[in-house]
Amino acid sequence: MAADPSSPSDLVAEIERLGAKLRDAKASIDRRFIGQEKVVDLVLAAMVCGGHALLVGLPGLGKTRLVDTLSTVMGLKGNRIQFTPDLMPADILGSEVLDTAKDGNRAFRFIEGPIFCQLLLADEINRASPRTQSALLQAMQEKEVTIAGQHRSLGKPFHVLATQNPIEQEGTYPLPEAQLDRFLVQVDVDYPTRAVERDILIATTGAEDAKSTQVFTTEELLAAQALIRRMPVGDKVVEAILDLVRACRPGEPEGRDLADSLSWGPGPRAAQALMLTVRARALLDGRLAPSVADVGAMARAVLTHRMALSFAARARGESLSGIINRVTARTLGLEAAA
Repeated sequence: MAADPSSPSDLVAEIERLGAKLRDAKASIDRRFIGQEKVVDLVLAAMVCGGHALLVGLPGLGKTRLVDTLSTVMGLKGNRIQFTPDLMPADILGSEVLDTAKDGNRAFRFIEGPIFCQLLLADEINRASPRTQSALLQAMQEKEVTIAGQHRSLGKPFHVLATQNPIEQEGTYPLPEAQLDRFLVQVDVDYPTRAVERDILIATTGAEDAKSTQVFTTEELLAAQALIRRMPVGDKVVEAILDLVRACRPGEPEGRDLADSLSWGPGPRAAQALMLTVRARALLDGRLAPSVADVGAMARAVLTHRMALSFAARARGESLSGIINRVTARTLGLEAAA
């Protein structure tokens, strides 16, 4: 590992300050997005790691409200795209139009689409056709788009937070595997408990809605994304990440017992995602370095959308969550977080 120019004590102080700031951001979000602590933790982890998040859940569970709140708390310019079956790639990326000047000269002018922002809400992303979904592929990976042969950079930082209704609902299209792999985490948003739903009912039906306040600036978020890559990760944690990811691949010796259950398993991006998100989880928990327990806690969010059940497994009623829990328990001696 290359030596860092700053002293260890300076690095520790920076990490502690970032952890406190993340907890302030979480508290601000919780004022408007009530009772979903795990969801907020995962989305904050994705953003501080510089990645994208896919929020999966039924309509009306607050997914859009969460993204709107994040735009305020993280100090980002946000845009929203409502994905529908008739949405075209140009509606996302923008297009060139032919302008005619007063002197009769003509020239093409590019009109930016809503993707030119810092935080993009792709609402109900699986309602659009695969052709339109693919418009996000280059943007999510390279933080730029190519239009009419020109490379155009997007905002810095650039995050896509996509909401998705469950695939079994009518009128939806499964996301391409290549696009799923570009999401750092998949966040499952479930129904609230009775107590939480009571709090939501009281908080959202009064004369005033709760307000969140800005905690980060754009520059501070970019600095945080650079800092988190400097956080130390012990060899034991690195080996646990490799053990878990490789044990979820049916083609590897470690995952040979999954050959009848999985069509494919997670690639190297899964290990990279775990390496980043375990650091963010430690920070949110007030710790300076991640542990093996953090690997188990992030397993489902990082691995679920990077694996696919075989036909035989679906016929037997198996689930990806069940497989990940089983592999995590066997490999790490832990239960994957719900």
